[in-house]
Amino acid sequence: MNIDFSTMERDIKEKFKGGEGRLGMKAQDDGNVRIMELTLEPGASIGMHTHVEDSEIVYILSGTGKAIYDGAEERLSAGICHYCPTGHTHSIMNDGTEELRFFAVVPKK
Repeated sequence: MNIDFSTMERDIKEKFKGGEGRLGMKAQDDGNVRIMELTLEPGASIGMHTHVEDSEIVYILSGTGKAIYDGAEERLSAGICHYCPTGHTHSIMNDGTEELRFFAVVPKK
């Protein structure tokens, strides 16, 4: 099954999960897994949250930023894969000057 993000409308979320700025989201959700192409404008963030019943895989496509994972800072740039397993906490921030674009997969239990 192909998912063509170029044909989807981008949904804009303000202060996603308590973060700052705007998150752009294109998503495919079949009830078992949510597959997303996401963007954060410079200075924007996804708020700190815990993956209680799921996990998240984030692959950076372009831009730079950081993840705060269980209290530790991790740098993000193109080609980096950030993983937040069930029971762990993270946040993603664009601290660069260009849009941070990434692909995320959230399998559901």
